[in-house]
Amino acid sequence: MRLPLALTMGLALMMAGPAIPSASRADAGNGVVHVRSAYPMTETIRRLKADIAAKGIAFFAEIDQAKLAKAAGIDIRPSTLLIFGNPPLGTQFLSSNPDAGLDWPVRVLVHENAEGVVSVVYSDFDWIARRYKITDRGAQFHMASTVIGSITSSIAAR
Repeated sequence: MRLPLALTMGLALMMAGPAIPSASRADAGNGVVHVRSAYPMTETIRRLKADIAAKGIAFFAEIDQAKLAKAAGIDIRPSTLLIFGNPPLGTQFLSSNPDAGLDWPVRVLVHENAEGVVSVVYSDFDWIARRYKITDRGAQFHMASTVIGSITSSIAAR
């Protein structure tokens, strides 16, 4: 059986150990992981999308939240949501608990603060496992954590 490229990449990354960027670990209360980008907003998004594509991970959507807000007459700082995933991996979480579909596919938010600092935020996968009480997918959650760590390391400030 041939594994999809993204699943194969995930296995290889998992065996190599986590590539966790300089990030503040998820807050126990909300499960959000913050990674400070070394690049401006547009370059951060470009690099993330390139890394996702290079890993063979399906890219589903890019939602410019600031543009949507502006159309509604509201000004917000630059904010773009990226949605991507690996269905052979992600759907395993849904098979354990269909409610997990609220967090799959993966969502990464790229936003810029008033000082021009760009951050990438996402939900910690251990937190997601606890949220949905999924206890039978430890290896898969570890793989997902490793892959997202690798993706965000492509933009992380050192």
